[in-house]
Amino acid sequence: MGHPVLSKAPSTEWPTVVEQLGRGGFSDLFGITIVRNTQRHLLTQLVLRDELLLNPGGLLHAGTMLGLADTTAGWGCVLNLPDHASGFTTIEGKANFIATSGAPETLVCDAHLVHGGRTTQVWDTEVRRSTDQRVLCLYRCTQALLTEPRIRRG
Repeated sequence: MGHPVLSKAPSTEWPTVVEQLGRGGFSDLFGITIVRNTQRHLLTQLVLRDELLLNPGGLLHAGTMLGLADTTAGWGCVLNLPDHASGFTTIEGKANFIATSGAPETLVCDAHLVHGGRTTQVWDTEVRRSTDQRVLCLYRCTQALLTEPRIRRG
């Protein structure tokens, strides 16, 4: 069974298709879901559990925040690909970790398209705790837009 194709789905179904593309992969392992999307903006969430912390009952692992932020920016990029692009790859990312959290908690990630060019996109994200909206992580990444498949298999 092949992956769903974004361009063949109505735009109202794109968030569902993007989540389906991640089934069985990193975003599914983490449990990242799309809450809302508009043009140039995407909001996701992640319910924290012990496996995403430094140790059971401990504090949030920085990799969890980075994984949420980069996934959200990547999904935003997919939802905003120009017609000439077939995909993307992250070419640069920078994170500032400001605070932490623990479980139980839900993290929300708010991503905005800062630059949507012909060959690159730049996304800014904020990872926050849902209970008090405290910013935990600021992340900016640059995505290179691909015009042909780059992954060779086999």
